[in-house]
Amino acid sequence: MEIRKISAATVTDTVAKLLMECNYEIGCDISNALEAARQKEESPVGREVLAQLMENNRIAKEEQIPICQDTGMAVLFIEYGDHVVIDGGSFPEAVEEGVRRAYREGYLRKSVVSDPVIDRVNTGDNTPAVVYTDIVPGNTISILAGGKGFGSENMSAIRMLTPSYGMEGVKDFILDTVRKAGPNPCPPIVVGVGIGGTFDKAAQLAKKATLRSIDTRNPDRRYAALEEELLERINEMGFGPAGLGGNTTALGVNIETYPTHIAGMPVAVNICCHAARHKSATI
Repeated sequence: MEIRKISAATVTDTVAKLLMECNYEIGCDISNALEAARQKEESPVGREVLAQLMENNRIAKEEQIPICQDTGMAVLFIEYGDHVVIDGGSFPEAVEEGVRRAYREGYLRKSVVSDPVIDRVNTGDNTPAVVYTDIVPGNTISILAGGKGFGSENMSAIRMLTPSYGMEGVKDFILDTVRKAGPNPCPPIVVGVGIGGTFDKAAQLAKKATLRSIDTRNPDRRYAALEEELLERINEMGFGPAGLGGNTTALGVNIETYPTHIAGMPVAVNICCHAARHKSATI
C-alpha cells in the first residue's frame, strides 16, 4: 500500500464540519427513537416533552443553531491509517484548529477551562479537545466526533468490580448509577457502558459507547441481550422525559467490552442526555 498524503487543512476542515453538524443536527438514530418513544409513552406530559424535543431538533437543523446551549467539550475518536502522512502541518495542531474554528465560527458555547481546580479560566475557544487516536492499517483517517455536555457527564461513574460480583453485580452497578442520576441528566438518556480493560480503558469504552448509534446492537448476542434488558429495566424506573414521569427514561443502552485482568472486572457508565451528538467522516 502506498503512502498517502492528507493535508492538515483537510483535517481541520473535517473536524470543524463534524463538530458544527453534530451540534446542529441530531442523528437519525435519535430522531427515530424519540418518535418511537412518543408513540409508546404512557404519560401525557411525557408525550408533550418528547414532541417538544423533536420540534427543538427540527428548528436547530433548519436554522443551523445549537440543539442545546451546552455545546459540550469536544471528544474525538480517531482511527489513523499507518500509511498516512500529514502534509502542511502537524496532525494534533490540525485537529485543535478544527475544534477552535467550529466553536468560534459556529457560534458554539465555549465551555473549557484551562485548569480543573485552581485557575478555572475559560480558554476562549473550547480547546483543548479530548482526543483518542488508534493507529490502524490503511491510508485513511476516520474521525468520530461529539460534543459532551456536563449535565449528564457529571452523572457518570466507574467502579472496579472483582469477578466475584458476576453478571448480577454488573447489572446492579449500572442500574444504581442511572437511579442515582434520576432526572438530572435531562432524560431521555443514552447510557454508554464500558466493561473490561483497566480503570481508564473502561471509561474510554463507555464514552465511545455513547457515540455509537442506538439503532445498533453489540455484535455479541449475549451483550446485545444485556443492552435490551437494561434498557427495559431503566425505563421501568419511571423518571420519564425531562424527569417529569413516564416510561421513557432512556432511549438506548450501548455496551462495549475489552479483555481484562484475571483479578478484575472494571465497569464504567457514561450517561448522555437526549442531545446525543455524534457525527463521523473518513478522509
